[in-house]
Amino acid sequence: MAQEYPADRMQLGAVAPRQLGALQRFGATGLDPTITHLVEMRASQMNGCAFCLDMHSKDARAAGEDEARLHLLAAWRESPVYNERERAALALTESMTVLERGGVPDAIWDEAAARFDEEELGHLVVVIASINAWNRLQITTKAEPGHYQPGDFERAPESVGAKA
Repeated sequence: MAQEYPADRMQLGAVAPRQLGALQRFGATGLDPTITHLVEMRASQMNGCAFCLDMHSKDARAAGEDEARLHLLAAWRESPVYNERERAALALTESMTVLERGGVPDAIWDEAAARFDEEELGHLVVVIASINAWNRLQITTKAEPGHYQPGDFERAPESVGAKA
């Protein structure tokens, strides 16, 4: 990868750069950045991925996200600071992150489908799948939080995975 961060087990970018580049491109959708940040943070909270929480909280702040909304994210259902689209996205995030037997309940899917057009909903599903994959990779390699700077991966996305 273009940027490496301390990890106790492995520098995955050094041994699987094409795969990580493909995953980065997979998750790069046209979804509203505010919703993307909230989804990435909520999935990372649920999965306990400190590296991704560090990264996405810094990116969200750099994009102008309100500090209170970031602090209240773990209790989004009880907080009035999220709009209906954000709530639908967060409910779908939780449902896809911890899949119950039978998958995503129809009520959660239907609410998301009512708040997002078909293309947006497709992008939302991809962002949720992508962040869950990233969480699992960072947790498995024991990537160390605290080193990321906002926009590190956006600076040169073409270079990510450019190595053979």
